[in-house]
Amino acid sequence: MIDLRSDTVTKPTQAMRAAMAAAEVGDDVFGDDPTVNRLQERAAEVFEREAALWIPTGCMANEIAVKLHTKPGQEIVTDDRGHVLNYELGAAAVISGVTIRPVKSGDGSGHLTWEEIASALQIDVPYYAATTGLICLENTHNFGGGSVMTAERCEEICNRAHALGLPVHMDGARIFNASVALNTSVADLTRNCDTGMFTLSKGLGAPAGSILLGTKDFIKEARIWRKRLGGGMRQIGILAAAGLIALEEGPKRLHEDHENARRLAEGLAEIPGISIDAEKVVTNIVMFDISGTGKTSAEIVDSLKHNGILAVGFGKSIRMVTHSDVSAANIDETVRTLSGVMAENPNLL
Repeated sequence: MIDLRSDTVTKPTQAMRAAMAAAEVGDDVFGDDPTVNRLQERAAEVFEREAALWIPTGCMANEIAVKLHTKPGQEIVTDDRGHVLNYELGAAAVISGVTIRPVKSGDGSGHLTWEEIASALQIDVPYYAATTGLICLENTHNFGGGSVMTAERCEEICNRAHALGLPVHMDGARIFNASVALNTSVADLTRNCDTGMFTLSKGLGAPAGSILLGTKDFIKEARIWRKRLGGGMRQIGILAAAGLIALEEGPKRLHEDHENARRLAEGLAEIPGISIDAEKVVTNIVMFDISGTGKTSAEIVDSLKHNGILAVGFGKSIRMVTHSDVSAANIDETVRTLSGVMAENPNLL
């Protein structure tokens, strides 16, 4: 199978497997697992932060940040297609007692301007209105088709938010993809955010884990909430060993995923009934509109599956994500297969 559902499906490399087998471990709840400690120290160094904490999942990392930045009854402002709103099972409400005020980005990228954010802020409001407690950004933006936010835009939003006393959290699950696409360090892309997270188990290729970044005091509190949410794992160095390789080696090959994604987008653009602007594909996520095909996304995804290709449908769109286990030859096969699937349909608009 050619699995384009997500970059989360990557398999650990042989180097990762060997490192996992040989990992020096301890009990991380007691803080004495040397391998995860090295990973956290290295992550903090790369992002130029005071401290970092290994978290089992990106969702947990985001939700711990939400919990520590907000008070029950407050609101979070984020893009209306943001992960923290749409794909974390309402955890902000369940765990932190906050609601989310979604804002639609005017350019469709998922990256809000300060003016768009400001229009949704609840600062000096009557006592019976919920106040804004946090702004959440996302880079790259998953359902913006892997779009990227520049360091300059992030800095402006953070500076203006801080002037109002508001913290900013960066969901940087794929921040290394943004770094490669923009030729800007991950430290610069997140420098002005109060906290951030990135995922080891997406394009970087580790089997599990995300990293939460912040001040020493913030990470001290985050460790408490990680334990409270069931994330206090023991000999975690086995997974951290793979995470260290992912952190050091993974970013070096992300450009290949980006090239394959552009190759895919350009091929898809030639298929009748499919709508996509290949120029906007700058990282590893390819979202394309299939409303002109006369078929539903579910029908197309099912046909692809029967032909050995896995993808995910969302309404009138399909998402394909390139990663380390997908080659240029796989991309060409995907385009040929999808072209054949479309050719079976005589009712293209």
